[in-house]
Amino acid sequence: MIVPPPGSDSREFGILRTFADEKERDYFYASPLYKAWEKSAGFLTETDSWSARPLHGLEAWFRSPQNPPPRWKMALATFLGVFPTAAILNLTLGVAIRPWPFILNSVVFNACMVGLLTWLECR
Repeated sequence: MIVPPPGSDSREFGILRTFADEKERDYFYASPLYKAWEKSAGFLTETDSWSARPLHGLEAWFRSPQNPPPRWKMALATFLGVFPTAAILNLTLGVAIRPWPFILNSVVFNACMVGLLTWLECR
């Protein structure tokens, strides 16, 4: 359960659910138990206030703003994502763009790094 920060005027609460895969998630949301809960909780919500958004990658790992992991875990997770990605990019893309001007080289390399870390999921 994600609750509004202390002192906040927000009335928005959130529920985080974790599933093994998309099939399990879809089964849960289609289940009679979930449908009954959704109907019984309807009076507790504002009209059209429901929204679902899947979390992926590091976003899912750091999903609770009220109870974030220790900084050393965030640093370790970031390092474990950045180091191998940078090494592989240096051995592949780096060879091709090394002769380019520094700024262009840096922009392309870092854009690829951010793109891979944002959209590439390890399963």
